[in-house]
Amino acid sequence: MRPNARRTTLADIAQAAGVSVATVSKVVNGRGDVAAHTRVRVQELLLQHDYLAPVYRHTEAVESPTIEVQFQGGLKSYVAEALEGIIDAAAASGASVVVSKASSAPHWARNLVSAGRRAVIAVTSVYTTAHMDELARSGLPLVVLDPLHLPDSRVTSVGATNFAGGLAATRHLLALGHRRIAYLGGPAMAVCNQARMHGYRAAMEAEGAQVPDSYVRPGEFTYETGLLGAAALLDLDEPPTAVFAGNDEIALGVVETARARGLRVPEDLSVVGFDDTSLAEMASPPLTTVRQPLREMGAAALRTALRLANGEKVESHHIELATELVVRASTAAPRG
Repeated sequence: MRPNARRTTLADIAQAAGVSVATVSKVVNGRGDVAAHTRVRVQELLLQHDYLAPVYRHTEAVESPTIEVQFQGGLKSYVAEALEGIIDAAAASGASVVVSKASSAPHWARNLVSAGRRAVIAVTSVYTTAHMDELARSGLPLVVLDPLHLPDSRVTSVGATNFAGGLAATRHLLALGHRRIAYLGGPAMAVCNQARMHGYRAAMEAEGAQVPDSYVRPGEFTYETGLLGAAALLDLDEPPTAVFAGNDEIALGVVETARARGLRVPEDLSVVGFDDTSLAEMASPPLTTVRQPLREMGAAALRTALRLANGEKVESHHIELATELVVRASTAAPRG
């Protein structure tokens, strides 16, 4: 809709439906004293005309804006730490946050607008063209935190320097003397996974270390991927002496598979993770990992969402925060 386009009024809907303005108002406010067929007709017209209730039209007047935070899958350590950053930044900004699972229900974005949301933050969620179109029609800005896929040009995103992180993790293992280093990652087409893998390959190539096809295995960012992937790697005729995992959960799966086979970490197998969630410090041994500044990323996403909700322009459609290698006890020089 053009910025200066005339908004549909209750009177417009009432005239089109052949009912009174009072009846339309009852439907908008969820009153029950309206005939079922009349309610359906009015609701259809409200959707067709993209009607928004007046209280939500002038959202710039709302003193405490509300941001919807959506995520897919379980509420894992990664998501929890990002949410903590979002919530802390919201409290500092005087904003409110509502957390929900990503939805593909009809008119889901319009429903968010009707509920008073000012913007949406998606945490590692996959948004389709249909999602983008729905958000555009509703006028809701979207910020994607750590996008799994290359975001639509209409989307602002916040991430980390995944390539640099992959490079640093692999260089650390190479500096310890490892040459047989494998990479166990997440979904093959995920942007963050590709960047981490390319950082790994760049470091290996620069050192002249070989990367057999069997040493690079995509999967999911889950503990189970670490369990199964490590088993496949350790069954090779020439298994790796070190594994760079695409996240901390995968790394913990690798550690467990090694333990179950009587191998010691790091004496028999070095393991590096990615994210530096609370799991990394609680692991046994504590996990060498690449720190992704999850709380800071969440805070940046919240501040960006508020700016977009206020009609401000942002300097870049993609913000990247720096990663950092954190060396703990899960890596050591290879035996011999």
